[in-house]
Amino acid sequence: MVTDYKYEQLESEKVFKDPVHSYIHVTDRIIWDLIKTKEFQRLRRIKQLGTLYFAFPSAEHSRFTHSLGVYEIVRKMVENFSRYDKWTKDDRLLALCAALLHDVGHGPFSHSFEKIFGTDHETYTKKIILGDTEVNRVLKRVDESFPEAVASVIAHTHENKLIISMISSQIDADRMDYLQRDSYVTGVEYGKFDIDRLLRVMVPSKDEVLIKDSGMHAVEDYLMSRYQMYWQIYFHPVSRGGEVLLTLIFNRAKELYERGYVFKQPPKYLIPFFEKRETVHDYLILDETVMNFYLQEWVEEIDEILNELADRFVNRKLFNYVPFYDGFITYSELESLFEAAGIDPKYFLLTDKYSDMPYDYDRPGSSRQPIHILKESGSIREISAESVVIQAITGLDRSNAKLYYPKEKVMRIKDDTIKKKILNLLNELS
Repeated sequence: MVTDYKYEQLESEKVFKDPVHSYIHVTDRIIWDLIKTKEFQRLRRIKQLGTLYFAFPSAEHSRFTHSLGVYEIVRKMVENFSRYDKWTKDDRLLALCAALLHDVGHGPFSHSFEKIFGTDHETYTKKIILGDTEVNRVLKRVDESFPEAVASVIAHTHENKLIISMISSQIDADRMDYLQRDSYVTGVEYGKFDIDRLLRVMVPSKDEVLIKDSGMHAVEDYLMSRYQMYWQIYFHPVSRGGEVLLTLIFNRAKELYERGYVFKQPPKYLIPFFEKRETVHDYLILDETVMNFYLQEWVEEIDEILNELADRFVNRKLFNYVPFYDGFITYSELESLFEAAGIDPKYFLLTDKYSDMPYDYDRPGSSRQPIHILKESGSIREISAESVVIQAITGLDRSNAKLYYPKEKVMRIKDDTIKKKILNLLNELS
């Protein structure tokens, strides 16, 4: 019966041993069935941190383990919220399913894939949940409209704003898991914060998760951990250099395909993306196993640019990098010198710009939902109005840029005049 399945519990609890949460607990039949779907199992073959393993060799964990972690944090939130009258069994089911499936639409190499092929993981998450998939069939066993409800939580359009904020906000289960998990696997201390304390001081309201006044310092710790993780780990220039190579490789492969180049190993599973006609089925075939196969094969390609770039990625021969400042020197000047030296700047000279705002609030033009503190009096205050620490980083939009290039190719330039000009410009940046 559909009604029976909706709240059906497993005969015995299933647990996953986890280095971050100790154990991940599964008691609901629907959660267990979703974990077993091929679309969710695919996440085992998608790295959580893309190319960060170039900088931190142990950063090899998957979207699968992260998704289970987000589910576990939401499960704990749900347990805490269950004592409030606002919370129902239907809310619980929706929150758990949305938490588990929030990243099911991620492609290989994480966000690098999106930049290369113009895809969006949230769009594909929705397509997987609503399409002809095992995930969709499991969700429909609750009722025909349940897949749409789950998808609308992930798309931020569901009427229950509280559940949305639990999974996607400035203090959500997604961030709380990846900060702790990524800190653990990279071996750094930056991402650690008192997650148990944070969970204890969370209070559900109609539209968002509130933080008790007594928990303000735990939020300070959490936001500073996030700030440090972005600038010390996620924006690491070595990892970004790996993303630069990936971008160049697949741009070159696409260009060759469009020119009618005959590949020694035809990129069968990438052609729909080159032609921008990919389906959900095409998307789900792609994982990092498939992508790494092509990268390995392209090391032997006849095209010298493709085989060099692929060799650099496969064997970690990354480009050198220097800081890049707009206006200090012109990119076009370096580009012209590279061309004159016979080095194609399209594939051997690239700037990478990145920025982050550690905390924002409800000001004109901001799309971020602020964090609110619940005072003992019952009043609600935006957190930066209460915390001088958070006030100091509120609205801080920090940015940086690097210029990537192959130093050994520059050093092999035969024209000494051109080589000297390039090196002088690069030295100015350094």
